[in-house]
Amino acid sequence: MARMFGLLVTLIAIAIGIYLYAKQSQTLAGSVPGGTLKSAPEIAGVKGDLLSIANAERSYMASEGKYASSIDELVNAHYLTIRGARPPYSYNIEASSSGFRVIATRSGESGGPSEISIDETMQIQTSD
Repeated sequence: MARMFGLLVTLIAIAIGIYLYAKQSQTLAGSVPGGTLKSAPEIAGVKGDLLSIANAERSYMASEGKYASSIDELVNAHYLTIRGARPPYSYNIEASSSGFRVIATRSGESGGPSEISIDETMQIQTSD
């Protein structure tokens, strides 16, 4: 009888563990625009890249007196070491005399926002 009780307690504990894992996965998926667990690390990487590019733009402005108009310009001036893409996202810079906007655009694949951007205010924005 004690063995049956022990087996029953073990099965209940496993069931609770699986339930909590499933709920945590749903919460994580819901916090990512587009709602997939696969896209979460990609989006985190893209956001990190956008912050790096924006910081490079700010440094470039401080020393050159203007915003860089391309990622290649930042790389050639040694303000940035990343390249212009993190598949399925590619990066583009829109610069003017008063500010900049760095845009990460997703190519046709699904899973995540179609566009993530950052501007001189260092605020990341997403759009589906």
